[in-house]
Amino acid sequence: MAKAAKGKREFLGLRLRPWGLLTAAGALSGVGTFVGFLGGLWWPLDLFSHFRAQYFLAIALIAVILGIAKKRRPALILGAISLVNLGVILPLYFGGSPAGAPGDSSPLRALLLNVNTKLGDPPRVLRLIEETDPDFLILEEINSEWMQKLAPLQSTYPYRIVRTRGDNFGIGLFSKVPLARAEIVYVGDAYVPSVIAAVEIEGRTLNIFATHPPPPGSRESTHWRDDQLASIPDFLRDLSSPILLIGDLNVTPWSYHYRKLLKGTGLRDSSRGRGLQPTWPADIPLLWIPIDHCLYSDGIEIRGRRTGPDVGSDHFPLIVDFQLVE
Repeated sequence: MAKAAKGKREFLGLRLRPWGLLTAAGALSGVGTFVGFLGGLWWPLDLFSHFRAQYFLAIALIAVILGIAKKRRPALILGAISLVNLGVILPLYFGGSPAGAPGDSSPLRALLLNVNTKLGDPPRVLRLIEETDPDFLILEEINSEWMQKLAPLQSTYPYRIVRTRGDNFGIGLFSKVPLARAEIVYVGDAYVPSVIAAVEIEGRTLNIFATHPPPPGSRESTHWRDDQLASIPDFLRDLSSPILLIGDLNVTPWSYHYRKLLKGTGLRDSSRGRGLQPTWPADIPLLWIPIDHCLYSDGIEIRGRRTGPDVGSDHFPLIVDFQLVE
């Protein structure tokens, strides 16, 4: 009986040993670190690619704690793994156009917001639009009810193309500038609407492509997202620069499918040089990841990029200042 009780205490002691638990937590984050590089092989693996900042902070903190406790070997191993994540994140802090650099055309501003079909707050959205005063407004997840509540935009943004839907894939482009061309298009197998439009700015044509692939919530929806992202390069191939691609892409910069999109289009990421700017989920800070994007071609320089305030959606707004250049 005494022997059994002793064995039970030892077992419980092993389970509750803090250094072992910390090391195990760090190891699990380490597994996520490396599994995230295999997203091109199987769709669930790509989900692990999105949380690089969380992996880095968690593993680095655990490594420091273990180091203080003189658990040198696990501390060194976890420290090295944390640096792998840091190496993936750091490129976002370098490159890109210097903020406020002079250009040869008038400054322009685009505002992207996934309003959230059911949970968004129209008065707060309208207030944000008034305060930021964008030239181009891209709203996603808009339905007919949202359009009724956004009626005050009509006077400021008389030029628009909108496709409302009862699900989460309504989309609209609102512009202060006349639209020389505007069309609702369907790219990929998902059959969700995107917008392609052209505007004339000081004698130059700016092409704007706004899109919203499905989220990777299942094998089928992930296929639809990946197919839509993979189809975009062919769709844009016949367009001349400058091109601005903007939307909730439901993917982070560290995903295999995002890197493939950049390579296929030749577009650049506006977040380069501006660091992490997470946009989702707005109400769960520990899980914040950047899934709303603005990509751009030659002929465009990014002068500023930031996320906006909470407006009741599960997404933060994305505000991009840019200019057309030769």
